[in-house]
Parts: sequence; structure tokens; C-alpha cells
Amino acid sequence: MTTEIELKFIATPQTAVKLAATLSQWPHQHEAARELTNIYYETSDNQLRRWDMGLRIRGVDQRYEMTLKTAGNTLGGLHQRPEYNVDLTQPQLDIAQLPAEIWPQDTDIAGLQQRLQPLFSTHFQRETWTVQAGDSEIEVAFDRGTVAAGTESEPLLEVELELKRGTRADLLKFAQTLLATGGLRPGSLSKAARGYQLAQGNAPRPVKSLPLLKVAAKATVEQGMVAALSAALSHWQYHEEVWLRGNPAGKEGILEALETLRQAFSLLGALVPRKASSELRQKLMLLEEQLQQQDLSADVVCFSTLSAESQLALTYWLAESQWQPWVESKNQIKLQGSWKRFCDIMLSRVAADLRETFAEVSLVSEFQDKAVRLHRQLLTVCLLSASYPAEEVYQWMTGWQELQHAIDEKQQHGLSQLAKMAIRQPPFWLGSGGKH
Repeated sequence: MTTEIELKFIATPQTAVKLAATLSQWPHQHEAARELTNIYYETSDNQLRRWDMGLRIRGVDQRYEMTLKTAGNTLGGLHQRPEYNVDLTQPQLDIAQLPAEIWPQDTDIAGLQQRLQPLFSTHFQRETWTVQAGDSEIEVAFDRGTVAAGTESEPLLEVELELKRGTRADLLKFAQTLLATGGLRPGSLSKAARGYQLAQGNAPRPVKSLPLLKVAAKATVEQGMVAALSAALSHWQYHEEVWLRGNPAGKEGILEALETLRQAFSLLGALVPRKASSELRQKLMLLEEQLQQQDLSADVVCFSTLSAESQLALTYWLAESQWQPWVESKNQIKLQGSWKRFCDIMLSRVAADLRETFAEVSLVSEFQDKAVRLHRQLLTVCLLSASYPAEEVYQWMTGWQELQHAIDEKQQHGLSQLAKMAIRQPPFWLGSGGKH
């Protein structure tokens, strides 16, 4: 078993020429393009998907390899997943050759083998460079081809950076330099994820509201911060795909993700100094200004160097804990405290702020002036409420969301009544008279 650490980027058709010229600046070894075919297997009820596994057979130059990738994590375009590889003499699936301990307990391996069928495939040319960057060895692969499932298919243009030897920091630094060539954007979706989407009919991706944050039980404040920023990044990249696939509402989802990042940084401002993230936040602010321009297309924005560098900078900041050198020792202790306790305190402050903001408002123009503040605080609640039943959180939020909707619709009457009803709602969190 090995743990694959790689960065994935979606590329424009023009990137191939630029990529070769850029990589020539590093000590490297080049391999000409080869034809690769991957066939991905799944059961009729998507059992492997539910186990967060991916299974394929890859063929290249009459050689075959079976690969199983198990649950890992994806941050921005940084993918880290354990994988198991078995050489095959024929392109025939034989999962009995994989280690038995990788399967969930009591798995009927022979029965699973019988249920597995080809679901989708990828066909592409792969050109590679092995580059020396810092103290590390990085394989750069440029893939050009298609992903196909039944009658559905879509182009495949990807650049993958895989860490063969060395440090993740070198990988991220090298990627930062590579992005300056343009025509690349971090890809959070693997080839397998795209194949599953096609196999399910390739339905248009809907715009989604920011979900309630998911964190591990007994998470620390630091772990909660990483989860909050990671969730905002996922929200951003999801809606980037929505926008690029023709739904203009995806742009608003990206703006909401950037607003969520702003709120997350603000929440932790007392523990993590602003100077620890100043360069990153500056990039995000410039990108937000770019998105406000009405005449820019999804391709122009999402493949811009600014957008790609902003996503990678956030990924780098999170993956390498770049806030640590800036945090004072007393705050280091607080960062290891309870995320839930921190959330209870912050939820009380959010409620107090909303009370103070809307208690005495009566004019329609005043409500409209405060709409942005309300929207930001509701995003903050999504980041802070993971420890409580979702139905109770949403019930509390509904009152404020009704007020927000009324303001957005420019209603002239009933705003004060909606505000009073929202303010009177009992809290769902501990430490503020809640029932838990």
C-alpha cells in the first residue's frame, strides 16, 4: 500500500505548448505521450462508492494494473488517498489478489467480485516529465482524452503533479510557479468522480446553499477552523463547475464561498493574527472584485491566474498550517480547546449582534442597508452549528431567512414584525438558556 499525494489541475487546450516550455526550466526527464485506457468497476448499487473506494484496471503498452483507491481526503486540488496496485497478465478483474484487510469486516469478496461490472472508462494520451523541485522529485503528467459512460462523454484535459519523493511543501511551491503560466485551475473532481457523474446521466449540477459544517466529535478549535475554511473552498470549487457548465447562478455560489471564507477568518481573528493570512486574504479580495465585473465569462475568471493562485494559496495555507508561526503561546492553548465550546460562545455573540442590529429598525431603507450583515451572520451560523440537530438549527435560521427574503424582495410592509419574531426565537445552543 502506498499513499498517493498529488495535485490535479484542469487545463485549457492551449496549455500543452506552454507546459513543455515551462517545465524545460527545471532539471527533468521527459517521456513521450503514451495511450492509456482505464476501466472503472462498480456494483449496480454503487457499493464501492458508498465505501469511498475506486477500482480500475489500467492498460498501457500491453501491460495491465489493477488499482484500488480507498478513503482519503481532498483539499482544494490536493488529493491524498491510500492505494493498492496489483500487476495483471490480462485485463481481467481479480479482487482476490488485493489484501483482504482493506475490505470492511465480513465482506464476501467472491460475491463482490461477481457483482462488479464496468461502469465507465477513460481513454487518454499521457505525456510525463519527472522534475527536480527543491529537495523533491515530482512527476508532471499531462492527460488529453475523454471520460465516457454509455452514450455520455466529455473531454479530459488534466495536469497532475504527483509527489514521488520529498515534501508536500515542495509540491505546493512548485505548483504555485506552474500556475503562473496560465490556463490551469485546481480540480477537486477526480477522473472517477467525473465518470460517476456521467454514468448517472450527467444531469446539470444544481446551485446549493452553504450546508451546516461537519466536524469530528470533540474537535479542537484549530480543527474546526480547518474544517470551516475547507468547506468554503469546496463550496467555491463546486460552484465553479456549475458556472463553467453554463449555469450563471454558479457565480453567486462562488461569491458566497468567498464571503464564507471572510467570515471564517473573522471568527478566528482573536486567536490567529490577521497578518498570518494577510497575503491570502488580499488575493481573495482581488478575486471578489474581479467577480463583480459583469462582462467577464466563467472561462475567463475560473482559468485566470488570480483564481487558480487563490485556491492553491488557501490549500497551501491549510495543508501546511501556515498560521502556526504567527500564533502566540497563550493562543496555541486556546486553539487546542473545544470547538463546540467556542461555537457556543460565538453563536451567542451572533444572536446578540442580530438583536442589536434589528431591534429598533423600522424604515425599509434601514433594513436594506443591514441585509449584507444579516447574510454574513447566517453564513457564520452554518459554520458554528455542527454539534446540534440540523432540524433545530434550520428552525432557528428560518425566522432570519424569512426576514432576509423579504428584504431581498423589497417588501414594503411587515419587516419589523418579521424581525421581532426572529429575535424572540429561543437559542438552540448551550450557554444561552438553550434546552440542551
